[in-house]
Amino acid sequence: MARYKRLIQLFSIFLMVFLHSCGSVKPAESGKENMEKQAINALKSIVMEQASWAMKQMPVTVTADSSSRTAGNKHDFFSEGDYWWPDPSNANGPYIQKDGMTNPDNFVAHRLAMIRFSKIIGALASAYKITGDQKYAKQAMLHLNAWFINPTTLMNPNLQYAQAIKGRFTGRGIGIIDTIQLMEVAQGILVMQDVLGTATLNGSKAWFTEYLGWLMTHPYGKAEMTALNNHGTCFVMQVAAFARLTGDEKLLEFCSERYKTVLLPDQMAEDGSFPREMSRTKPYGYAIFNLDAMAALCQILSTKEDNLWNYTTANGRSIKKGIAYLHPFIADKSKWPLKPDVMYWDEWPVAQPFLLFGANAYKNNEWLSTWTKLNHDPKVEEVIRNLPIRNPLIWL
Repeated sequence: MARYKRLIQLFSIFLMVFLHSCGSVKPAESGKENMEKQAINALKSIVMEQASWAMKQMPVTVTADSSSRTAGNKHDFFSEGDYWWPDPSNANGPYIQKDGMTNPDNFVAHRLAMIRFSKIIGALASAYKITGDQKYAKQAMLHLNAWFINPTTLMNPNLQYAQAIKGRFTGRGIGIIDTIQLMEVAQGILVMQDVLGTATLNGSKAWFTEYLGWLMTHPYGKAEMTALNNHGTCFVMQVAAFARLTGDEKLLEFCSERYKTVLLPDQMAEDGSFPREMSRTKPYGYAIFNLDAMAALCQILSTKEDNLWNYTTANGRSIKKGIAYLHPFIADKSKWPLKPDVMYWDEWPVAQPFLLFGANAYKNNEWLSTWTKLNHDPKVEEVIRNLPIRNPLIWL
């Protein structure tokens, strides 16, 4: 009888090995591996279309356009405050503010060039991650060299002249938020670093190292760091993304601690909402934007030893609570309890990265389903500007 049982066991083992070799039995996938596969399936056609476009683009940097209103030179990034307008009672006087209302006549060419740069590198890095084809990295090098290395076309590694206001400021600390568009450039470099040329890789890292030095020491950077709303979140998010590329462990630790001790406890309410964002004239868009930024921080900074997705403050604030609060209003916008945003109300939401990152972290299929159904390729400039993570595959 014992010999008979042993024969059955041996036959079962043989059958399993045979079926496995034929592909009939596959190892169980982890939840995160399955999430990533679903994300690739949802995005692959869009990624390859965008990469095809990116392969045809030539570099356009800040040196391609200039404004007579800038106090910098042709290598300095320049932008103007979005919500500042000419004074109807004094045409030549300082601009006045209209919160939430974007002035279409402000200089935005440098911002658009940087967004274009981000879209190109993000698309190329995503296509490289899917296919492994080095042609995407080769094309990326053209743009990285133009922005960070070529002395004729490079951008100076500072933001002293961002979000200026005519008649008031030549630049402001809040302008630092404009370089959230460089986050996917930095991440794209990380994804493709093994196949980028040494000079391009080292030159790009050197640029980001210098920019980080400026961010952490200049008065504009120090002011932005202490901002109490999405600007403070986006400052830390940028520093984290750039420090990850440069390998600056001290700055990564700084960002993690600031998330845990300042951003999360000071900005989130007990129910998971962001009161400062929701008191603005565009509460829906701002709440989404800030949650995207905090989720991006968790995605960038989390390690086995310091997993921010599992972090909860002493009074119960957590990124999971923030996603749980906002998700119902993303899945069904009609449930939003506040008044509509004064601009771009109809354009939100899109496929917000906090949904995918949260679904990946917590194996939440409902959040993944919502993300899958939303727009993955927005065309409205204001939406793109406030969606710095447009290529989530390179972050997973």
